[in-house]
Amino acid sequence: MNPITYPPALVRATLPTAVLACLAQENLHGYGLAARLEELGYGRLRGGSLYPALSKLEEAGYVTTTWTEGESGPARRQYQLTDAGARQLASERETLARLARTLGA
Repeated sequence: MNPITYPPALVRATLPTAVLACLAQENLHGYGLAARLEELGYGRLRGGSLYPALSKLEEAGYVTTTWTEGESGPARRQYQLTDAGARQLASERETLARLARTLGA
C-alpha cells in the first residue's frame, strides 16, 4: 500500500485521470479499480465518487464497459479504456507535466 494519501481536493481534481491511467494498464471492475486507486494514494473511495466519474468517462467515450461472469456471485461490469480515452490520458499527462515544470518540481 502507498504510504501517501492525497488531499481530498487533489483526489477530486485528478480522479478521472487516475481512472484512465489505471485502465491503460488493465481492464478492471469497479471494486478492482477502487482497490488499485487506494494503493496509489487515493484513499478508500466511496461509490459516490468513483461510479459518477466512471459514468462521465463512459459518456465522453473514454471508457467502455462489458459484463463478465463473477468468479463467485453475480456478473461484474468490467471497464476498458478506448482509443479516445488513451488520447485523453496522453493529453492530461502532458498538461500535468507542464504544471509540474511550472511549479518547479
